[in-house]
Order: sequence, then structure tokens, then C-alpha cells
Amino acid sequence: MARIARYDEGELKAALQMVSEATTIQELRQGQAVLLPALTGATLDTTAEVLGLSRDRVCVLRRQFGELIKAPSKMIGERRGGRRRQLMTLEEEKEFLAPWIEKAATGSVLVVPPIHLAFQERVGHEVPKSTIYRLLARHGWRKVTPDTRHPKVDVAAQEEFKKNSPRLSREK
Repeated sequence: MARIARYDEGELKAALQMVSEATTIQELRQGQAVLLPALTGATLDTTAEVLGLSRDRVCVLRRQFGELIKAPSKMIGERRGGRRRQLMTLEEEKEFLAPWIEKAATGSVLVVPPIHLAFQERVGHEVPKSTIYRLLARHGWRKVTPDTRHPKVDVAAQEEFKKNSPRLSREK
């Protein structure tokens, strides 16, 4: 016979609170994985079937719930959050982009290389160009024009090639 899950009054209150305040399906299922066997005497298989999860997943949810009870600082609503590797805050980014946005508003073209150089000077080390593209996208600039020319272009050699190169269509 299967072992019956036993929970004390504090754990049941915490599970009820989790279910009532759940903002994600994960939190709801975690609370239900504890409440179903505690209140109805449901087995692990029954709980898994009701929640639409596997037995292993129900066990994991119960174990995680026990860990949450032991460390209440990790309860609902307190998540780790993002942008832990940010080089600037959003406000600093807006301040940094302000001159280029003003130029773009007057009809100037927004070109990445000068922004890239200024950004590197501001943060004090090299960053990939993709950082600038992501920065611009974060602030609503999705369509960025490419450079008009390759930085290492030899204009004279290109013009010479255009004048003196044989055309393949003429040779036939």
C-alpha cells in the first residue's frame, strides 16, 4: 500500500495561500499537488492524473513546496528577475541614446558604428555590435540602416574595376 502524504496545519495554510494567490499555472499546480492528497486522501497516481502531470513531476512539485516552506523568502511573487548583466540601467540607456534619437527625429539616418564607438567609450570596454542592436531594439528602434560603404573599401579600385572589367554578357 502506498504511503499517505502527511502535512501539518501550517503547510496546508501555505498551500491554500499559494493556490489562492497563484499567478502562474506552475504555482497553482504546486499548491494543488499538496492540497489534493492532504484534503481528499488522493494517491500519487490520482493526483498526477487530476493535475495532468506525471507521477515524477508531482513528486518534484511536492518537494519544491517543502523547500519553499523552509525558506519563506522564496514564496510567491519573489523571483530573481532579469538584466543581471546589464551595462547600463534603462534610464542611462535612454540618456545615452538621446542625441542620436534627436538627430533621427530631424531626418538623419541612425547608423550603428558611431553609436557603437560611443557606447564602448561610455562603458570602458569593448562590446559586440549586437549589444547596440539589442539596445536600439529595447528602445523602439527596430529598423536600423546599414553602413553606406564597407569600412575598408578602396573607392578608386572599385571604379577602375567597373570601367575595365569584361562584361560576361558581351562575350557570348
